[in-house]
Amino acid sequence: MDVLSDVVAFMRCGRPNSTRFSWRAPWGVRFRTTPESAGFQLILRGSCWLIPPDGEPVPLSVGDLVFVPHGDSYGLTDDPEKPLVDADCGAHHELYASAATGGTGPETVILSGGYRIDLDRTHPILSSLPSVIHLPATLGSHPELRAAVELLAAEIENPRTGADIVVSSLLEMVQLYVLRAYYDTQEEPCTLSGWAAALADPAIGRALDAVHRDPARHWTVEELGARAGMSRAGFARRFAALVGQPPLAYLTWWRLVNGARMLRESDASVAEVAERMGYASEFAFGNAFKREFGVPPGRFRRSPAVA
Repeated sequence: MDVLSDVVAFMRCGRPNSTRFSWRAPWGVRFRTTPESAGFQLILRGSCWLIPPDGEPVPLSVGDLVFVPHGDSYGLTDDPEKPLVDADCGAHHELYASAATGGTGPETVILSGGYRIDLDRTHPILSSLPSVIHLPATLGSHPELRAAVELLAAEIENPRTGADIVVSSLLEMVQLYVLRAYYDTQEEPCTLSGWAAALADPAIGRALDAVHRDPARHWTVEELGARAGMSRAGFARRFAALVGQPPLAYLTWWRLVNGARMLRESDASVAEVAERMGYASEFAFGNAFKREFGVPPGRFRRSPAVA
C-alpha cells in the first residue's frame, strides 16, 4: 500500500459513522475534545458558522467541508453571537442515520462523518495536520471528493439493499480524498515543510512508497537512497529533515505498527508476526515491540482495543 492508503487504513478502528442532520434556526452546538476521533462536516443545504478552537468564526455555505483530524473542540451554529450547547455525540454512532433538531427558522442540512482513531498507531502525517481543515466549495475543485460526498449523502437519505457496504466504503473514500485535497491546496512545493514536503518531494516519496509497500524487506539506507535517486548521505539528511526521523528509524516504527495491527486483527502467532515484519527472531521483535508500545506483544494482543 502507498503512504496515504496506509494512513487511512491503519489509523482507524471500529466502524465509522455518519449522520445527515437537519438543523433549523436557532441552533448552535459545540463538539467537545475527543482525541480518539476524527470527523468531517459537509454543508448540503443552507449556511452556518464554524467556531474553530482558535480564531474568528468562519462562514460556511453549500459544499464547504470541514475536517477535524485530532478531535479538537469546535462549534457549528446559525449565529456566532449566540451561546452553544454541547452536542450529544453518543446519540448518533450508527454507520448511517438521520436526525433533525433546532427551532422553526431557516434550515441547514449537514452531512457528518466520524472515525474512531487507534492512538497506538496514529501516523505522524496526522500529527502534522492543523486542528481544523476548511475546504471551501470552489467551482471545479476536488471533483472526486465532491462525487464521493454526493453519493454518501444520497445513500444516507435513501438507504437501499447493501447500504452498509456502500456507506462504509464511501466514508473511507471521503477521508482519503480530504487528505489528498488538503495537500493539493498547499503552497508551492519549495515552501512546504515536514510531511507535506515529504509527500510532495518525488525522491523522498519514492523511498516512503518502497517502505510502505514492503516493510519486511531488509532495507538499507543505500538501497532507499538509490530508490530516491540520491546519494546515501544526501538522502539520509533530506529524509530526516522532512519525515522527522532517520530512514531506518521510520522503517522500524512502521514495521512495529504493522505488527501491532496483525496481533490485534489476526490469529498469527507472535513468531509469525515477527517473521512477516522482517525480524530474525521472536525475541528481537518482542524487545523492539516493548520499547515502542511499553508492553510485550502477547500482553498487547490481550489488552482491549478501542471499540
